[in-house]
Amino acid sequence: MPHTVALVLTPKQAADARHYTALAARRLGVAEADVALVRVVKRSVDARQRQVKVNLTLEVYVDREPQPAPVHFDYPSVAGRTEVVVVGSGPAGLFASLRLIELGYRPILLERGRDVSARKTDIARINRNGPVDPESNYAFGEGGAGTFSDGKLFTRSKKRGDYNRALRALVFHGATPEILYEAHPHIGTDKLPYIIRNVRRTIVEAGGVIRFGSRVTDIEIRRGRAAGVWCGDELVEGAAVVLATGHSARDIYELLHRRGVRLEAKPFAMGVRIEHPQPLIDSIQYHCETRGEYLPAAAYSLVSQEGGRGVYSFCMCPGGFIVPAMTDAAQSVVNGMSPSGRTSPYANSGLVTEVREADFAHLLSEWGPLAGLRLQQQFEELARRYGGDRQIAPAQRVDDFVAGRASGSLPATSYIPGIVPSRLDEWMPQFIARALRQGLTTFGRRMRGFVTREAVVVGVESRTSTPVRIPRDPLTLMHPEIAGLFPAGEGAGYAGGIISAALDGERIAEAVARHAGR
Repeated sequence: MPHTVALVLTPKQAADARHYTALAARRLGVAEADVALVRVVKRSVDARQRQVKVNLTLEVYVDREPQPAPVHFDYPSVAGRTEVVVVGSGPAGLFASLRLIELGYRPILLERGRDVSARKTDIARINRNGPVDPESNYAFGEGGAGTFSDGKLFTRSKKRGDYNRALRALVFHGATPEILYEAHPHIGTDKLPYIIRNVRRTIVEAGGVIRFGSRVTDIEIRRGRAAGVWCGDELVEGAAVVLATGHSARDIYELLHRRGVRLEAKPFAMGVRIEHPQPLIDSIQYHCETRGEYLPAAAYSLVSQEGGRGVYSFCMCPGGFIVPAMTDAAQSVVNGMSPSGRTSPYANSGLVTEVREADFAHLLSEWGPLAGLRLQQQFEELARRYGGDRQIAPAQRVDDFVAGRASGSLPATSYIPGIVPSRLDEWMPQFIARALRQGLTTFGRRMRGFVTREAVVVGVESRTSTPVRIPRDPLTLMHPEIAGLFPAGEGAGYAGGIISAALDGERIAEAVARHAGR
């Protein structure tokens, strides 16, 4: 059995394996030469005090003790086995497909967008202010929205499934082992495409099918059971249908509503992206003028209650970039991402507030369960109207936003398409502007320097989660009225990030196996 050793070190010491190995050996009372393996199982930065520390938890293996086996998964051939239709190749769809293969089912995975390599071309065109392909962009395509928007793997919920198993599956497909022990694991948008390609290879080599350019246009329902989906004039059938289309597939919600499939409006959140110079965030968080070479780009997590309404930071990207996340030319939508090295001179985060059902009650009579979706669309269309040409986004200095005044100029930004001065505080819904202004004032007291002319808010961050839930039975995980229809992941309203969506996809695959094996 390995020995567990917890150490509190300086950042420099924590970066030196020889140093912490020697300390661990002394702590255990063994000779350093007798240590066969030291494995980091948890690492976190503690910046609460003036002197920043790193907490390391180590597993130490001494000679003659069995060492851990490398990460391995077995994906058997499922050629000729029972087929299951999986719609969407984001984390929920991909992990559902992998788990289906483990359980002996053949996934037929349908993706409206293009493969991850072709997506790079489409995304580069968007960044150059070229046309937005509604089928292949930052939201749609192989790997889903997370592939080109950061790759953070942190989840607050440990009840969805085996969190470590999901991380190990990513390591098996090419992620660095550090994600297994970092307090806030992160892959990086520069490395995720390679991992996604490896997942595709696993699915195909096991006999599964992945089809790109296959947008679902209808669902085949026979006697109250989902028997397959239509892609144009082609029917793709299976023993069940896993619907893992992501939170931006509005046409799927509209299709289900048109077909009389029960949907539910749900609360969500909207706001802006806020961007600071990364050295400013470093100085605030690390209590120093300059971040040392052994410390990562500093992050933050902020939350407050303003007049009973929650305001919080979301998807914080240290050393990252703001990216255009619209799926239609009539919208202005932004998101954040960061490469694995987090080397950008900017730090950005979503800054959002709760949107409650009462906030879109005036739309219920016309839009029913899609009322929140319509409010979200209106917010994005407003941002487009007050932005610049194509993907140029509306923006305002943070201190001007809080003070309620126009910005005559704007600071430099990571947002490649460009930003244009705009009074966001005037044209966005006032309940959002008011909550964000109050939240920023609170955050400025907690992080001195957070409200500054050096920072900018960019519009709009509107797709933190779906405004629509596709209900499912808590026991079978199927839609309560349509047998064989399994809503999954963020688009169904049951996840909020890469790992939570992946875990939900695995749960759904296991529920499909129980259903199909009857």
